[in-house]
Amino acid sequence: MSIFHKSGLGRNQLTARQIMTDPALFLAFGFGSGLAKKAPGTCGTLAAIPLYWLIIQAGLPIYSLLTIASTVAGIWICGIAADKLGEHDFGGIVWDEVAGYLITMWLVPFSWQAALLGFVLFRIFDIIKPWPIKWIDQKVQGGLGIMLDDVLAGVFAGALLWIAAQQGWV
Repeated sequence: MSIFHKSGLGRNQLTARQIMTDPALFLAFGFGSGLAKKAPGTCGTLAAIPLYWLIIQAGLPIYSLLTIASTVAGIWICGIAADKLGEHDFGGIVWDEVAGYLITMWLVPFSWQAALLGFVLFRIFDIIKPWPIKWIDQKVQGGLGIMLDDVLAGVFAGALLWIAAQQGWV
């Protein structure tokens, strides 16, 4: 029994091999983390943690540039993936979670406590989707729609995380 999907993904019934060998799908599926049968969004966010750790070491200007680039490119990446899968916002498309987590961590000094709390806060906002996140998730289509709700979840989670850091809680 595997924890990963192997075939039949999306309306176009793509295989895991097709996803892992197509550059846009590979990125959209968070380097393969979106192939998880259960909680692919959580797995995608977990996949973002090593990426965060790697790029935060380059300093805030490079981190900012890469976070913005991953978010803007994510509109295209997620839109292409949705088209190839034949399904809008398929659960395995997790690049939006990767970008959302990077946004969550943007203005907070690095610590493993902050990385963990950022993960929890981002997942809460991404799952619960308080207004206006839920409205955007339901109304905005295409790659922009796939990305925008997670961008906002990242902004909300990041704001709370920033406050926690300012208070010395992380």
